[in-house]
Formats: sequence, C-alpha cells, structure tokens
Amino acid sequence: MTDTGTDTNKGIVARFFETFSTGNVPAIIDAMADDGSWWVSGSLDGMSGSYTAAGLAPLLVGANAGYKAHALQITPTGMIAEGDKVAVEARGYAELLDGRTYDCQYHFLITIRGGKIGDVKEYMDTQHAKETFFG
Repeated sequence: MTDTGTDTNKGIVARFFETFSTGNVPAIIDAMADDGSWWVSGSLDGMSGSYTAAGLAPLLVGANAGYKAHALQITPTGMIAEGDKVAVEARGYAELLDGRTYDCQYHFLITIRGGKIGDVKEYMDTQHAKETFFG
C-alpha cells in the first residue's frame, strides 16, 4: 500500500529543487513556508548557520551571481519520506564565472509544512565549499 502523504511530500521536495535549480530566488522563497528556516552545516562564515526563509534570499542572490548559469543545480539522487519529513541525497553542480567547478554531494532533511518547504537542514562537504568559494 502506498502512503500518499509521503508521496505528496516527496513531490513537493522534487518540485522545490527544480525551482531552486532555476535560480529564481523569489520563486524559491515563495515555495517555502513563511516561518520556514534553512540551516547549513559547518562553520563557514557567510554560509553556515541558520536563516529564515526571507533571510536566505540575499545568500542565494549573492551565490547565484557567481555562477555561469546563475543557479546552483541541485539534483536529488534519492529520497526517503516518513510523515512530514523527507530525507534527500543530492548532487550540487555549478560552473563558476572564473571557470572553476563546484561539484558537491549533499544530504538534506526537509520538513514539509502546509504543503510548502518548512525547515531545511543542509549537510555538505564544507571543505570543498570553503576551497571553492572562500579559498
């Protein structure tokens, strides 16, 4: 028997990463709950930490400005859902304006709230991010 609630939540997450990969920051923020949050692992100044949905926008705008395609492509490679939570393995890829490549593996734990992205916990290779963006 299929759990339509978890299937629905996985669909919300899949559509969110499709939107995220366009670089359309207003659409990304609109896909999040008003009281949503985004937490990034590690201790990288300017990247790690907690953001409100609205507070995430300046970070995304700044990052997108450095990508040739003006967006980080996040491609889910696996998802598992239970209740209102969706665990996602994903690959992030972008070519930077200076010719370097950002190619990172991610794990996201996403809570769905009211049919939108509620809270995101982002785990990534912080050493690769540091070398790419701050090195």
